[in-house]
Amino acid sequence: MDIKNICCIGAGYVGGPTMSVIALKCPHIKVNVVDINEERINAWNDSNLDNLPVFEPGLPSVVEQARGKNLFFTTNVDDCIREAQMIFIAVNTPTKTYGEGKGQAADLKYVELCARKIAEIATDNKIVVEKSTLPVRTAEAIQTILDSTGNGVKFEVLSNPEFLAEGTAINDLFKSDRVLIGGQQTKDGKEAIQKLVDIYAQWIPLEKICTTNVWSSELSKLVANAFLAQRISSINSISAICEKTEADVEEVAKAIGMDSRIGNKFLKSSVGFGGSCFQKDILNLVYISKSLGLDEVSNYWSQIIKINDYQKTRFAKQIMKSLFGTVSGKKITLLGWSFKKNTNDTRESAAIYIADILIENGANICVYDPKVSKQQMLSDLDYLNSRSTEDNKKALTSCSDPYSATHSSHAVAIITEWDEFIEYDWKKIYFNLIKPAKVFDGRNILNRKALEEIGFEVYSIGKAIQKK
Repeated sequence: MDIKNICCIGAGYVGGPTMSVIALKCPHIKVNVVDINEERINAWNDSNLDNLPVFEPGLPSVVEQARGKNLFFTTNVDDCIREAQMIFIAVNTPTKTYGEGKGQAADLKYVELCARKIAEIATDNKIVVEKSTLPVRTAEAIQTILDSTGNGVKFEVLSNPEFLAEGTAINDLFKSDRVLIGGQQTKDGKEAIQKLVDIYAQWIPLEKICTTNVWSSELSKLVANAFLAQRISSINSISAICEKTEADVEEVAKAIGMDSRIGNKFLKSSVGFGGSCFQKDILNLVYISKSLGLDEVSNYWSQIIKINDYQKTRFAKQIMKSLFGTVSGKKITLLGWSFKKNTNDTRESAAIYIADILIENGANICVYDPKVSKQQMLSDLDYLNSRSTEDNKKALTSCSDPYSATHSSHAVAIITEWDEFIEYDWKKIYFNLIKPAKVFDGRNILNRKALEEIGFEVYSIGKAIQKK
């Protein structure tokens, strides 16, 4: 079977960008991205490319080149499933908030609904591709659901996890370090793997396309993210030591990063990692290990999450300590709400938890982020269930520019490493702040010496506080 028609279920951060690039690079294949969220689909079809639901540098250009030619965004799920030879599942798999595995296991209800919908609609053989990040052996569950229809349709299930870094996702898609495809090691399974290899080979060198069994593919995604998060938590734990000993975490990171066995990637100390993958995938690994009776392994990986939580709490407490032990009734400005620069994704952003701690201690929070709306900020806070929606609305405001955000503020904290923050008129911000003017650089992106010359008191992650 030649692949002439692809359907992707899920028009979010994975499905939208990935399918846009596949459509651009494979003009002979019709690509339908489907979602039951009509508002999201309308945003993908908006003539104003600035209104795409996903902010990602380079994405508008890709969508503009392919949309309406061989790339289509639609809510017509049934017809697209029926027509496709290959179906990608790219729906959300959040950490469970209920029942068995609450707080650790992935919630697979959306994946199961997709599998049942495919089984219900399909009238001919299909290749079904896991694109969502899933626990090991999820493909087995999907295969069981698909095979239970009894209507004679044959399904092959592949695992093709994404390794995209938000903010650089388009470049990652065009120039991938690797593409991982896992499938059954049977004749039909290997043929299905090759069909997907042939698609990626249109622009990815074959030596960068790795094929494995389906279980190895599923586990590799979780392990890759766990190892990256491990490095971040490791350097963040060292940042706490640096602040107590007058060592400089950036100098330590540079020194150890020069060791070729270690390397210099993911050694940037900060307020902690966020995003949709790191915490969720580590929690998946913790839950899987525990369910297999591997308690020591489970405890090891859970420590990565504990250090990340500690770093966010430590940063918030440093703000409170510096402001004479209380933030009650004080205005604190947060610069940045997204979990990293060049994205509007706020999932598990450190800003949410830092704001929550400060609000719980009586602070009034004002936020400026160039890509995140106040509605999203409030939604993120509400999700924590720390207080009522009305109380969150009273405690948090947002501004359209950094200067109004910092007016009459007791302190300003850098939470996201947006490049524009470096270029601000910090003298103007200094005069905006209540004195002593305090800056808490949670990303170590500012010129500390220059700020101190202006008159700021500066707290930088992993650096000793300068004594006056």
